[in-house]
Order: sequence, then C-alpha cells, then structure tokens
Amino acid sequence: MTATLSPYLNFMGQTRAAMQFYQSVLGGELKLQTFAEAGMPCSDEDKNKIIHADLQNGALSFMASDGNADRPVKMGDNIHMSLMGDDAESLTKYFNGLAVGGKIDMPLAKQFWGDTYGQLTDKFGVHWMVNITSAAPKK
Repeated sequence: MTATLSPYLNFMGQTRAAMQFYQSVLGGELKLQTFAEAGMPCSDEDKNKIIHADLQNGALSFMASDGNADRPVKMGDNIHMSLMGDDAESLTKYFNGLAVGGKIDMPLAKQFWGDTYGQLTDKFGVHWMVNITSAAPKK
C-alpha cells in the first residue's frame, strides 16, 4: 500500500451521534474510541468524547473526532483530508510539499498509537492530516 485519501470530519461533542446517524444511512461497521479509552489526559467533561471514529463501508468510508475547549471546532472549517499509508518516504514528501506556503499545525512525529502523524493547513486553507503506519512488529 502506498497511500489512501479519506475525509476526516470534526464535531464539537456530537461525533458519536453524527457517526451513528451516518452508519444508519450508509451502513458499514462503526468503531468509536473515547479520549478515556485511548488513555489521553483529559477533563471529566471530555473523557467520553470521541477521539477517533471510523466508519468503514467500502468507498463510503470516513473518520471523525470531537473537539473540546482546547481544540474547538468551527463548523464550516471542520473537514480534513487524511493521507494514510505505510510509505514513509512518499507520505513525508506529501506532508512537506503541502506545507509549502501553508502552516504546520502539528509536526510529523511518533504518536501514542505507534504511528507517525502530523497536521497542516495548506496555502489554500485546506486542512491535511498525514498518518504513516508503523511497520508490524517482526515475530
């Protein structure tokens, strides 16, 4: 696998309801993970908010998460393009190229889930997320 491109939606505390609605309409398998389940430090108010939702139904697949007081979501500015894959060289090149003339919001770095991840806003105001999947552990 080289890379895939998927929409990533953000909501302000409504990810669970929104993704359950989309699943009821589009079908597929829905996976939800809260901030608490991920082991992320968070307030009591945020512990049951969704850090990552993934709805998989073939070509109709997409992801979502909740914002919070530290990372508020402004509707109309709540969609990211998500590049994912295991080709670190290509995905790093894409990240760096998309950042030219734009703003790196979160540098590419190893994350708690084991992958390398970063966010940027390109020079046209489009938000991008890049996730480089870590290699599977050798047995």
